[in-house]
Amino acid sequence: MADREEEELQMALRMSLQGSPPEAKRSKPRESAEESVEAKNRRLQRELLASAAEKRMKAAENKRVVPTRPVSAIGEAAEKGLVASARSSVSREEVASGLPDGRIEGSGRAELDTRVELSPVETDGLFSMVFGIGVSKNILAQWCNQGISSDPETCIGLVQHEGGPCGVLATIQAFVLKYLLFFPDDLNKFQDDSPLQSLDLTKFCQSSSSPLNDFTSITEDRKARSLVLGMLEILFLCGNMKRAVVATLSFSSRQSGEGSEDGQNNETMNSYLEGLSIESASDLQKVLRIKTYTAHNVAFQDIMSELPIFQSRMGALLFLISALLSRGLESIQADRDDPSLPLVTAPFGHASQEIVNLLLCGQAVPNVFDGRMDLGGGMFLMGISTSVEVGFLTLLESLNFCKVGRHLKCPRWPIWVVGSESHYTVLFALDPSVQDENELEERESRIHRIFDAQDQSGGGGFISIEGFQQVLRECNINFPPAKLESLCFSGFIVWSEFLQELLELDRSLGGLKDSSGSMGKKLFDLYHFNGIAKSVLNGNVGMVGESPLQRPRLCKLSVSVPPRWTQEEFLSDRCDDRKNEVGQAAELTQHAPLVDCIRTRWPRAVCSWIGDAPSIV
Repeated sequence: MADREEEELQMALRMSLQGSPPEAKRSKPRESAEESVEAKNRRLQRELLASAAEKRMKAAENKRVVPTRPVSAIGEAAEKGLVASARSSVSREEVASGLPDGRIEGSGRAELDTRVELSPVETDGLFSMVFGIGVSKNILAQWCNQGISSDPETCIGLVQHEGGPCGVLATIQAFVLKYLLFFPDDLNKFQDDSPLQSLDLTKFCQSSSSPLNDFTSITEDRKARSLVLGMLEILFLCGNMKRAVVATLSFSSRQSGEGSEDGQNNETMNSYLEGLSIESASDLQKVLRIKTYTAHNVAFQDIMSELPIFQSRMGALLFLISALLSRGLESIQADRDDPSLPLVTAPFGHASQEIVNLLLCGQAVPNVFDGRMDLGGGMFLMGISTSVEVGFLTLLESLNFCKVGRHLKCPRWPIWVVGSESHYTVLFALDPSVQDENELEERESRIHRIFDAQDQSGGGGFISIEGFQQVLRECNINFPPAKLESLCFSGFIVWSEFLQELLELDRSLGGLKDSSGSMGKKLFDLYHFNGIAKSVLNGNVGMVGESPLQRPRLCKLSVSVPPRWTQEEFLSDRCDDRKNEVGQAAELTQHAPLVDCIRTRWPRAVCSWIGDAPSIV
């Protein structure tokens, strides 16, 4: 019944805007009296329908059931086929048609509050997708008490309290660093009244002669703009660069009035959040409001104004919901290998790899290799399908549990989310040239990609004899017969064994041995940020009463990648290095799990640092 009334409403509005329809041509004219009566009836019917439609719209606006738009705007949308359903939800059909961005042409370009509710059915599906059935109160508390706010001690880092949403925070942190480090001058160009034309910033990515390296000079305004730009880029990435859905609360920072002081706004918001408890889908449905954007500049302005909501204790959960809705719940389920599992993993409430991949590449795929893996019989495992802005490294690869592909290992900017068994942190460099490869490194990368293309083991790092022969042909590798027979003896080829033989095979035969030693050593610095702030028994701790406290920490690492490629020469280099670096020989023997992650990106890298070891837990 409601759908029929809605159709009648839209029909009446279209009829009232289109005016009298043209009369059909007739071979013989009707009698003037009959024509006049018929035309009069049609006119009266249109006027009655239009009047009823306007009354219903005014009543709906007064009751604030759903946001409404002026008749002229709705008529314009109807002509373009963009009439959105009055039902308070965001469906795939509405997204495909292109929902309005919240601003309309008119006197003074008045802005409307187009935030809407999700239906109970949609909220149930969203809640179940994220948390599953029977989620514990502890996990809900973790996700409902984590804001997206910075840590004053480290200047640039987002702080995390206890476990859980670190996958969301670390990924946002990576995108924030992109803007802070590589676009410092350009952030000043983004004024509230200046449109952000596009998130493709290639047109001014070279405007800064060097990246920012003085973290203490970053202003609060620059931090806020970098945070909003990072969040906005992720959401539009999830929306296929066409739209972003932003989830906020029924409380709005603008409800206090334009003239209200920030302190009053914060006090009002804190009072609102103090009594807010999310223990079920129905609790979420009551307070959740969403808004869809297709214009980047409007989204930037609105998120800047609503930033206190995301910095509040509900921020991480709201951002995750925003990313999921931007992608679309059906598309999220289609991305996954097993849609029955919740995205927040039990029993500790950690963000799954699907969440991290969604924020990094816009798709909630569960794997980190490149492309997709054909398992036969029409079954596939989905990986990362395209290059990314910021990347991903994981300790699990050093333990041979997975294989990270080149897309994530070699992002556009030298920034990586780092995963351990239970936590996510961030690794970054100030100079993009750290990713430059010399001739032998490029050849190793190419051979590895061709090897991986033949790997049907699910990331196990071995291929068949037939696949191995294809690799040798494509890479022009000529092993001596005895060495080739030895490699093929077991019936399959393991990458680590193959690589070792390549390191001992001269370049002239297609190998990686540099007998001349002409390739120079690579020396560069990396920075690692761990935003966790919790009670721990190890790591970087300080005492608060009787409880040790781990604080967010930014750690600088000096990295050395030896130039020679044989095992003997590599060990010799390490011995020589121990005699250098201003007598700090002991530092070159330092090791931590983070070093194992770094070596998945730069094999044979040697790392050193000052003070406590960097922690990835």
